Amino acid sequence: MPLRILCLGDIVGRPGRQIVHQKLPELVRSRGIDLVVANAENIAGGSGITANLFHKIRSYGVDVVTLGDHLYRRADIIPTMSSSERIVRPANLAAGAAGKTHTVVQTNGGIPVAVFCLLGRIYVNLPADDPFAAADRVLNALPPQVRVCVCDVHAEATSEKIALGHWLDGRCSMIFGTHTHVPTADARLLSGGSAYITDVGMCGPYDSVLGRRKDRVIKYMTTNMPQPFDVATGDVRLCGAIAEIDPESGRAQSIERIEVHGENADQAYDADDKPTSNVE
Repeated sequence: MPLRILCLGDIVGRPGRQIVHQKLPELVRSRGIDLVVANAENIAGGSGITANLFHKIRSYGVDVVTLGDHLYRRADIIPTMSSSERIVRPANLAAGAAGKTHTVVQTNGGIPVAVFCLLGRIYVNLPADDPFAAADRVLNALPPQVRVCVCDVHAEATSEKIALGHWLDGRCSMIFGTHTHVPTADARLLSGGSAYITDVGMCGPYDSVLGRRKDRVIKYMTTNMPQPFDVATGDVRLCGAIAEIDPESGRAQSIERIEVHGENADQAYDADDKPTSNVE
């Protein structure tokens, strides 16, 4: 039987958490999902992640959390990043950066799966090292018995994501893009046997500008006056992709983009949500 891996796009604020909580368990049951990987760098008020929220989404059914350029916005996550095998930071940050560059976890069926993420360098504010070389270091460090590998490419430029996809083709089972919060229509199997999609979209409110209240963002863009970029609440969706992987070879057999609609969030914030101003 193929291994079914679900990768979720950036979980944005309370609305994103709510729809993952509401929809993920049934999705896992109905689609026979063996492993769930989710980018959660925007889970706390739209920017960053806290230890409390990490444990919350783990309880919702997320097996491994990947991060991006907002990973250190909430300092209390740093001890968890260093101790837990279920959260990874971009592998191409500086060697002294807190957190793990990759992890290997087992599915309920006992199949080991490696997970890592990379941060793009084009139009990304957080300085990072060469993602191509970092990917090679991670893959060379994996035990030979690990045949299945998932990589989250957290990058702004589509060209950089696609180039990394081809660089990793045949060496990663599934390569999914995050960060731009807009799902792309290019889910496909690459020639080397990897499942690839440039961006899976976000888990969050789509009646927005990339998850933030559209009126606030538009006012800032038209006046240049600082605005609180509050998380929006309308048209909440869970977006991601499911790949079927041959556990023996690690080659992908299929990839399918998914989009599940949910209810609008009642409120945007809780104790872990603190809105920030003028942040991407």
